[in-house]
Amino acid sequence: MSTRSDRSTTRPSTMTSRRSSVQGACLFVGLVFLIVGIAGFIPGFTTQYSSLGMAGHESDAMLLGLFQVSMLHNAVHLLFGVVGILAARTWSASRAYLIGGGVVYLALWIYGLAIDKTSAVNVVPLNRADDWLHLLLGVGMLLLGLVLGRRRKPVAAGHDAEYGDWRRDSASS
Repeated sequence: MSTRSDRSTTRPSTMTSRRSSVQGACLFVGLVFLIVGIAGFIPGFTTQYSSLGMAGHESDAMLLGLFQVSMLHNAVHLLFGVVGILAARTWSASRAYLIGGGVVYLALWIYGLAIDKTSAVNVVPLNRADDWLHLLLGVGMLLLGLVLGRRRKPVAAGHDAEYGDWRRDSASS
């Protein structure tokens, strides 16, 4: 005979835990940002690595030879990746991460277009390639959050898509 605590913490062997589409997209985006953040600290992935600066436009280090990076820029990618991975635990946090992140990246795109790349306000740092990547990321994240997060649907019997875990079915109590 199983106790109540056994039923609420143990998954039935016939069911598998699955994420909603918006949670899967959020996890993927978070993992990509985490990988990019790590790659920014690896010579080879980052050209002119010896010139990797703490922050500012003076850093000549280029991720994949294209995107200007600094230690701050890499740390932001790492943080954004960790937040995405954690947000993927729930439907609502996943949707908020993708939509909010999309808005942030669109704002960063506009900021990058508006500033003088050689001025002190370019602290992250940003170059033209970063600007256009930020546009693609902003639009892509917004679309993922809005399209995949249109409505909340449980993905498996007994699975609570909001909390990302198994809850005791009220019908079986």
